[in-house]
Parts: sequence; C-alpha cells; structure tokens
Amino acid sequence: MLSNLTIIFPLATALFALLYVIRWRVIRARTPNAEPPARSGRFFTRADWLAMLAITAVYAVVAFAGLGDNTAPQTFLHFEQGNYYAQIDLGEARELTAIRYYPGLCTADYTLQLSADGENWITQTDADGGSGMTQEYSELFRWCDATLSEGNGPVRYVRIISGGEEYLGEVALYGADGELIPADEFTLAGGCEALGDEQDTIPDEYDYKNGTYFDEIYFPRTALEMIMNIWPYEITHPPLGKAIISLGIRLFGMTPFGWRFMGVLFGILMLPALYVLLKRMFGYTAVSACGTIIFAFDFMHYTQTRLATIDSYAVFFTLLMYLFMYFWLTEPEGSRRRLMWLGLSGASFGLGAASKWVCIYAGGGLGVIWLLYWIVRLVRERDRAVTPLLKNILWCLLFFVCVPGLIYYVSYWSYAPSQGVDGPLRLFKSGYLKIVLDNQSYMWNYHSGLVSTHPYSSKWYQWLLDIRPILYYLHYFGDGTKSAFGAFSNPLVCWGGLCAIVGLVRIAVRDRDERAIFILLGYLANLLPWVLVSRLTFAYHYFPCTLFLVLALGYVFADLRRRDPNWRRWLVSFTAVCVGLFIVFYPVLSGMRVSMQYTTTFTKWFVDTWPF
Repeated sequence: MLSNLTIIFPLATALFALLYVIRWRVIRARTPNAEPPARSGRFFTRADWLAMLAITAVYAVVAFAGLGDNTAPQTFLHFEQGNYYAQIDLGEARELTAIRYYPGLCTADYTLQLSADGENWITQTDADGGSGMTQEYSELFRWCDATLSEGNGPVRYVRIISGGEEYLGEVALYGADGELIPADEFTLAGGCEALGDEQDTIPDEYDYKNGTYFDEIYFPRTALEMIMNIWPYEITHPPLGKAIISLGIRLFGMTPFGWRFMGVLFGILMLPALYVLLKRMFGYTAVSACGTIIFAFDFMHYTQTRLATIDSYAVFFTLLMYLFMYFWLTEPEGSRRRLMWLGLSGASFGLGAASKWVCIYAGGGLGVIWLLYWIVRLVRERDRAVTPLLKNILWCLLFFVCVPGLIYYVSYWSYAPSQGVDGPLRLFKSGYLKIVLDNQSYMWNYHSGLVSTHPYSSKWYQWLLDIRPILYYLHYFGDGTKSAFGAFSNPLVCWGGLCAIVGLVRIAVRDRDERAIFILLGYLANLLPWVLVSRLTFAYHYFPCTLFLVLALGYVFADLRRRDPNWRRWLVSFTAVCVGLFIVFYPVLSGMRVSMQYTTTFTKWFVDTWPF
C-alpha cells in the first residue's frame, strides 16, 4: 500500500496545479472587466518590510543549517617537486589498518611505503598495481583512504614520496583496533609537522559536510588558487563567480562552510530582490510574500545555492538585471531615476556575464524587452519619440556595452599575477589583455567542442516536467539508511508554474499585457538557447527559469486576488503545499540520513528517473 504513494503523490500534485490554473482561467473569463492592480512598488509598507525580513530570516536559518564543517586542515606540507618525501615514526612496530589523508592543491600520485626497521620498505599498491595513495583532481580537499597491500606486518615507519608538486594537509593513522592513533604517539620528520598538527579536524566518517563533492572539485580549488596567485585550474567560465567564492574562503578559511558561504548568502539575497519585484509588478503584499516563500523553498534554489558552484551568482544577477529593467519600464517618464535603473540593469548584466556566460542569454531577453518598449512608444508618439530613442540608444551603449565590458575585463584581475602581470596598473599592460583574450578563445572552444556523457544529464524538455534531476551526492550506510541529495524543482512550482506560463501566452498575445510579456520574454530568454545546445546539459541549467515560473504564479495570484472572493484560501493553500513538499523532500535536498524505505515511499516519484 505504501509503495502506491509514489504514484498518488505526483498525480495529486499535478492535478492540484492543473485545477488551480483552470480555476484562475474560469474566474478570469467570468470577470473580464476587473481593474488591474495599481503599480504600488513605490509604496513599500511596514507590512512589506516585516514580511520580507521574516521570510529572509527564516530561510537563512534553514539554508545555513548543516551547510558544512567550519574546520578542515589549513596548513599543508608543500612538496615543491617529485621525489620529496615525508616520514612518520610510530616509535615502535605496530599494525596499521588504515591511512587517511587530506589532499590540497595539485595532482600527482604519491609513492606510499611502509617499513618495520627503516631499512626495508614495502611499496603499497592498489589491486591494479597502481599507486596506493593518489591525489587526483577529484580527490582534492576531501578526506581519502590510502590502499594498503596485504601482508605488510607490523609497521614502524611510514614514508610518503611525492610524484610532483603537491600540497598535503593531514595524515591520519589507524591501529589494529581501527582506532585513530593519537598524534602524541608518533613523530614527524623535521619540516613535515603540517601533516600532524590538525588531528582534531579528522572526521569519524567523511561525507559532503567535510569535503568537496560534485563540481566543488573545480570551483573552491580555483578560488583558493586565485587567492594564492596561482594560475587557476578551472578556466572554462569567467572569473567573477570564483572570486566571489574566494571571499567566503578568506572569511572562514578553506573549509566546506567557507567555500559554500557566499553561495548561500547570495541565495538569501535573492529573496528580498524577488519580493521587491513581485510588489512592483503586482502591488499586493500577500502575493509578494507568498511568491517569495514559494521561491525560498523551491528545491532548486535551496540545493543549488548550497553547492559551491557559480550558478547562484548568475541567477542572482539575472534577477537584479530584470528587477532594475522593470523599474525602468514602470518609472514615470521624465523621472531622474529612470537612467539610474537602466544603469543598474546594465551593471547587473555585466556582473552576471563576468560570472557565467549564461547571463548573456538573459541579457538577450532584456534587449527584446527594450526593443518592444520603443516600438510601442514610436507607434504611439511617432516623431516625438525619435529624439528620446536616440538618446536612450547612446545610454544603452554605455550601460550595456561599455560598463559590462569594463566589469568583465577587470574580473580577470586575480588571474594576472600568476602570469607575471602585476601591479596597480596591470589592466593597461598588454599581458593582461592577452590573458583575457586567450581565455575567451579557450572557453569558446571548450564549450562548443565538448563531447561527453553523464548518468544524470538531461535535456531541456525534461526540465519542463521535472523528469530528470541531477544527483549530487549519494552514500549508503549499510544499515538500511542512506544520505543523498540532488538538484530539481519543487514539482508544484515546476508544473504549476509551467501551466501559468502557458496561460500567460494567450494574455500576452490577445491583451498585450505588459506584465505577461515581460515574464514570458524573461522565461524564454533563459530557456530557448538551450533548445539549440547539443552539448551535455543538466537540470540546474533550468535554475534561472524558476524565477519566471514564480513570477508567472505571482501573476495568477494577483489576478485571483482582484477577481475571486475566495482568493486567500487558494493563495495560502498553494503556498502551504509548496512548503509541505519542501519538508517531505528535505532529506533528499539536504543529505539528511534517513531510511531507504522513506525515500522509496515518499520521494522517489519517478522510479526510473529520480535517483533518490
């Protein structure tokens, strides 16, 4: 009977989303002459402040809870080249059952040797004859276990020989009883003290809370390299997102909490920005509050911003560029603030593009919105609009070409020292320009020529219906429990938002409703480019579109608010179900350890495609 719930839940959710939008369409048909809400974005009331701050504060607590350890090895033994070695003396021969270690920067295999007398050494190998102690790119800044050969016997000395330039943070030794050998029971050769000075950071068991996972093997590493003026490992995306990650590392150290901090902070900051946009668009406090709650507890928003990748910053700046563009559109003509909003939109576009190229897609949507605005104005005002248009074109060249170009160029500031281009005037050196241009060529060739496969990849049409989440982490404990999480949308937001988007198409075409057109163009600008992309794609590429799903739902809420006497019941019920689904799915969003029966019964709605 319980297994049937995985069929009942998605059907019930889809039916609820469909009925919600059907009711909206019926109510709208019955009340065709309802007055639109006033543009009350300028009238931000005390109730708005309280609602916005309360939602933001509650979400901040939820987002930071269990984010990751605030401790990890911070001192590293630097092997400057191959054939350098560190040696550990246990004081007496004893059995070793395991060796755990924490790799830092650089990749190469170590040679791990054990000896009972310091004269005769046994080199440790894996089952294939390879190194028993590796430091691959996927193993950096996470605890790893060395492979010990059979028949070593009692061991007194441990020798670790570098295979190239490497950083090694800490080594943990485990005795015959499987217990950690205390640091005061062994000595390290001179100069190797960094391998045993932070034994308190050794976890009882390692998981996502004390090390990197998924694409974190790229971005935190690169952020640290930018701090250390080392040429970065990950250069397939522009630098700004990784520079932002480095701020958290500077504040909290090279720890899981440190490299994830800024992503969560930007996820939190999305909420007041979205609240303001909802209030400006629809004018209702209840609609703004519920829309913000729905986005706050959307699965994608929660999981993706807790992962140390650059997508959080791209989505944040996408939200800002559309927020400020909408302010420009709705600000009274003649207001001095219009140019300010346009300039802020352009600056946000520049910051987004310097974080990830996908923001250029979003910027294309802004261009279409701007073009439609002037077409309408030229039709309405004719010759009187020509001069303002020409002036505005010049301002747009400044705000959306020159300023973003400058932001993008300056974002390479931290790349330059590793190539010998340093000093306060580095921007004006030919070497700096070469770094920027070479990286553009490299990124273009990489993304346009990428041919790869991944078990959790998905296509754009699968994103529309939440068919294929991407699994970020999975660990079975062997006692019927597991820890797992991935990125996908709240099904009610995904399906209900899509129904709302479809509903807005007719309104945009028939009624030429400005709000509907704005939302549709933002959604399509972030989705349609992926239709043409043949390379590997994932569910998280749909993250920017969720902003516009929520705005589409906000349109539905606002329409019901002014047409339906029972609007409050419908608005609260939709919001409550979204939050309820977040609670039910929390274990597979946060990595909470739960029984496999729980995930099979309640969260594996699609057996073949949901990998939880």
